Amino acid sequence: MSRIVRAAAIQISPVLGDDGLGTARKVCQAIREAAEKGVKLAVFPETFVPYYPYFSFIQPAFRFGGEHLELYERAVVIPGPVTDMVAEAARQTGMVVVLGVNERDFGTLYNTQIIFDATGEILLKRRKITPTYHERMVWGQGDGSGLKVVESAAGRIGALACWEHYNPLARYALMTQHEEIHCAQFPGSLVGQIFADQMEVTIRHHALESGCFVVNATGWLTEEQIKEIARDPALEGPLRGGCFTAIVSPEGKLLGTPLTEGEGMVIADLDLALITKRKRMMDSVGHYARPELLSLLQDRRPARTVYYVGEADPFSTSTDEVAS
Repeated sequence: MSRIVRAAAIQISPVLGDDGLGTARKVCQAIREAAEKGVKLAVFPETFVPYYPYFSFIQPAFRFGGEHLELYERAVVIPGPVTDMVAEAARQTGMVVVLGVNERDFGTLYNTQIIFDATGEILLKRRKITPTYHERMVWGQGDGSGLKVVESAAGRIGALACWEHYNPLARYALMTQHEEIHCAQFPGSLVGQIFADQMEVTIRHHALESGCFVVNATGWLTEEQIKEIARDPALEGPLRGGCFTAIVSPEGKLLGTPLTEGEGMVIADLDLALITKRKRMMDSVGHYARPELLSLLQDRRPARTVYYVGEADPFSTSTDEVAS
């Protein structure tokens, strides 16, 4: 029996220079616009709220301390005003939302992906397990507790951020949980055309290997924003290109025309029956696997610096419990 989910990969630019809530308001507006088009799953770019730390890619670490501290001040606390705002938009529209944020947990920032169900409930909060290159000066490392697929109103959803897709075992961890829709997030407006080319190969390969749909969203910087972030014409080049917002079928086919510049949405109807059609031929975690030869060990224990004996953890949160 066919089950159809209308999904949107949203390419969008952040709001710079405000208190951090401007981008969140823009997310909610995009959710409402997508709902008018019948969308039931919306995916936003990597660490979109309040903005991706582009400054760290074009400046040496000893120079961007002030901008890093500004990001701390505008980062998202979970739960908090941003998650409340997006949860309400998801609930009002009956939409599953996958949002990337800079999460602040006391003295550390994390690259965090949040999956909101159509009820507004947070189904998953996961942190990028290994920040890439320049990002290591900005974010802390996540752990294996977030490598989970969750049941949502749109189906079984998994998520990874950017170059986590180059970690085959992280992808396989989600594949073994039979994800139906994989939500990928990249920063966009970075590195140039080669980044977009690599992104296309990466998401199409995951769709084929896992036998699932991939909904991929990248961010977009306007020319004015590029100039504001770069502050030097010589540094503007690395902040252009690198956008490939797209949706891919389990057969590796692009559904609709990918978005490589400007703001907009790529919308497609996902026929989940195609998953069985693909896996009948090749199921990487089923009849095509050889578990007696090759298998994966995943440690799902949340990373902790202290264990309390005989008393409750004073710093635990409900979202951590959901994600554990």
